[in-house]
Amino acid sequence: MAQPGIAEMQQARQDFTSSFFSVFDLSLVIAGILGITGAVKIYHNWQMGKHHIESDVSGWFFAALFMVLAGAFIRALFGI
Repeated sequence: MAQPGIAEMQQARQDFTSSFFSVFDLSLVIAGILGITGAVKIYHNWQMGKHHIESDVSGWFFAALFMVLAGAFIRALFGI
C-alpha cells in the first residue's frame, strides 16, 4: 500500500515540469537581477555621499542569496 500523498506529489511534479522551465534557473536569473539592481542602487548612494551602506549591502546580498536557496529548495522538493 502506497503512502498517502505520494501520488499527489508526483502529479504536482509532472505539472510543474510540463508547464515551466527549471525553477532553479529562474531563481538564478532573479538573483542576478537583484544583484545588479542592488549594486546600482548602492553605487548611486555611495556617490551621493552616503557612506554608511553596510546595511544596504547586506540586505541586497541576502535577498539574492535567498532567491538562490529558494530555487534549490524547490528543485529538491519537487525535482524540477
